[in-house]
Amino acid sequence: MTRYLLLLLSLALSSTASAIVIRHDVDDARYRVPAAEFPALADMPGEGHGVLIAPQWVITAAHTIPLHSRLEQVSVNGKPRAVERVVVHSGYRTLPQELIDQAMASGEAMLIVVFLSASDDVALIKLAEPVTDVTPVALNQAGARPGEVVKIIGKGATGNGVSGYRPGGPNRTELRRAYNEISSAYDRWFCYRFDAPPSALPLEGTIGNGDSGSPVLVEVNGQWLLSGVTSWKVVEGNVLTANYGLYGQIACNVRLSHYTDWMEKVMSGQP
Repeated sequence: MTRYLLLLLSLALSSTASAIVIRHDVDDARYRVPAAEFPALADMPGEGHGVLIAPQWVITAAHTIPLHSRLEQVSVNGKPRAVERVVVHSGYRTLPQELIDQAMASGEAMLIVVFLSASDDVALIKLAEPVTDVTPVALNQAGARPGEVVKIIGKGATGNGVSGYRPGGPNRTELRRAYNEISSAYDRWFCYRFDAPPSALPLEGTIGNGDSGSPVLVEVNGQWLLSGVTSWKVVEGNVLTANYGLYGQIACNVRLSHYTDWMEKVMSGQP
């Protein structure tokens, strides 16, 4: 992970992010896709993602940005791209140590969920040079809504809904895509639940470690538009003993339509 949490326990125990967890009864090969499926995917150093939304701009979750070092470069379409500057939303807050300590002592992380839901986990990365070999992804100005099917893409940790995945496993694997249905939407967030068969979608999936900042897309008039980026996950029960990536768990994503004005001001150079 990077710094926040895709999974509450992983956030509390280390500092990393999340990837695509699949149905237990569907061959993994059906989820794997070539890089050409989504060339606008940006790889953060080590793990985590972003999305190219303009020739010189990448959007990501704020918690993917290194906390104690400068972000020097990201990779887009398999090529390193130098970073000119990073703009983190002023409403983003790093997780207080006391909340981590409380969760570690009690195994209960609801206060972390409350804290995360009130933070603006979004950042823009300005590249030193425009990207000319990749078409940026268009934003969904209408915003994500309950009942819409989303497509999620990432290279993080993987597993399935029955066994989950190991938080300490590799957080950068093969590129996968999966689908889910939005269950709730608020101003900053929209969320979906990882359903088990038979109610699951044919290629139902959710996030795992290493996919923070990865794209969440909604199809509008035949075009997949960027509606959000992966942020955090709700795990019920004791976070110290819970399995991650199981059926029933909820993933929440930054709702980018809420930040349209902010993104436009940053990219146009307004203070």
